[in-house]
Amino acid sequence: MTRDGHTVLAPGTPPEAPEEVLPGAAAAAPVPPTGRARLSARARHHRRLLVPLAVAVLLLQMAVAMVTTAVGQTPTIDEPVYVGTAAVYLREHSLRLNPEHPPLGKLVIAAGVAAADPRFDRGHDGDQSHLGRHLLYESGNDPWRLMLWARLPVIALTLLFGLVVFTFGRELAGAVGGLGSLALYSFSPDVVAHGSLATLDVPAAGFVLTSVWLLWRARRRPRLYLPLAGAALGAAVATKMNTLAAVPVLLLLAGLSVWHARHTAAPSPRVRLLARAVAGAALVALVAVAVVWASYLAVDPRLRWTPVSGQVPAVHGLRGQLVGLLPFPEAFRDGLRTQFGLENAHWEGFLFGRHYEGSLWYYLPAALLVKTPLGMLALWTAGTVAFVTAHRLRPVAPYLLLPAAVLLAAAMGGERDFGVRYAIFVPMFGAVAAVGVLALRRRWAPALAAGLLVFVAVSSLRTFPFYLPYANEAFGGTARTHERLHDSNVDWGQDLGRLADRLRDRYAGQRVWLVYKGSGVPSYYGIHASDPRRQPERKVRGLLVVSDSSAAKAEGRLARLIRDSREVDEVGHSITIFRR
Repeated sequence: MTRDGHTVLAPGTPPEAPEEVLPGAAAAAPVPPTGRARLSARARHHRRLLVPLAVAVLLLQMAVAMVTTAVGQTPTIDEPVYVGTAAVYLREHSLRLNPEHPPLGKLVIAAGVAAADPRFDRGHDGDQSHLGRHLLYESGNDPWRLMLWARLPVIALTLLFGLVVFTFGRELAGAVGGLGSLALYSFSPDVVAHGSLATLDVPAAGFVLTSVWLLWRARRRPRLYLPLAGAALGAAVATKMNTLAAVPVLLLLAGLSVWHARHTAAPSPRVRLLARAVAGAALVALVAVAVVWASYLAVDPRLRWTPVSGQVPAVHGLRGQLVGLLPFPEAFRDGLRTQFGLENAHWEGFLFGRHYEGSLWYYLPAALLVKTPLGMLALWTAGTVAFVTAHRLRPVAPYLLLPAAVLLAAAMGGERDFGVRYAIFVPMFGAVAAVGVLALRRRWAPALAAGLLVFVAVSSLRTFPFYLPYANEAFGGTARTHERLHDSNVDWGQDLGRLADRLRDRYAGQRVWLVYKGSGVPSYYGIHASDPRRQPERKVRGLLVVSDSSAAKAEGRLARLIRDSREVDEVGHSITIFRR
């Protein structure tokens, strides 16, 4: 089958072998090309150049968006923890901090921290949150410079995952499909927002997608791609523990790939095929386990781990037994126990104006509905339907749809309704799944897909550089996200620097009362404010500045203060300024 001058293989079809020249056969005399043939060859050559040029343009605009966003944002809530832990990895080779997340993602961040070469206080013995703030604000370092360097490796990794998305889409639907997938990925507000932060969500999801892509390729060359898929899976688990939910699915897909490869090459008895499939899955598992161990050994070759008293909760029942059976270092198992302990803590959420306790099972689908461009939602839906219904695409459906579905189901069962970052794998897998639209074989499908892609790009560019609080047009756009969602969907402490600029430019000399949700230190940025919750309401006069996440869950005194104030300004669509 051909599309746009390129040969496109149906899913699972091995590439054709090159033509052979028989030994001793005389070579045919070259035929001088005609003028029309020369023009046709030149056109094909130009088309081949257009594809890498388009890839470069899409990745360049994504890089500009992410770097610009990274330069303008102050530390979000989680970032000082990861940056501080990365500094401890570099200077002390210790696993003592942030055990609830494995080391690999923080080792990626550590590459940027090492380049920044910050001053590090070895005598500081605070917890992980205090150490991060101490490193950024109390050790003589420039937090703007240090945070940018810490974010750059994650930005680079996010761009590399874009190449995986493009290659996966091209293998399924040709160059046009690959470019469409990359366009959806590069214009995704959520991927740009979280790919520009020194956090773990995008790296973990990207490693899972890379493993799935390599498993798909293993249908043709299992000996080459199964170990690589295992390494990518191990990198995902060594970055964030929520990816453990995908491990059984990916091992099943590894066996499926081996079964297909062996059955296609030379039909064998089913028992032998099954044995080889199990062996292939075991190989992927062994490589993944080795990568997890390597990430811990890279921090501390002696694997010293002594948890602080009370740091690791006891986990009983089936969960406790399963954790004890995991073939990982004790620090990993204790980190997983810590995660279970966090799930049992008391949490609050906010959705569509409702402040609630606990969690809602439909929170993540609802949040994705708000924070995904409308054109992207349409392409995801149409592509998913095509993969399920089109006979030609069904072989790839388990690879694209099953891991994402299992990860989403696991995330929906969590107790922390904090944002779509817990489902950041959805726009990544969705970008590839959208190529199914091109398999509908309708004349209107390419034009419709192109129109929706333009709609996505325009919606994404309109929110620049405020990607974190993005909401699509059906829900009022970025300016109204805070009315429907909170926390990392809107306000994660990223606009403290912008708030300082706004107060200095427009409200110099005025009394400021601040309720800020974040890890930044307001006084460092020149914000000298008091907490209105600690003073009688009658004394709170002047500017009342409230992070939107705090306003969303405001109760008691803060709720009354906001109700009796007049909104006069907003900063970054995440902080509201009132006047009293």
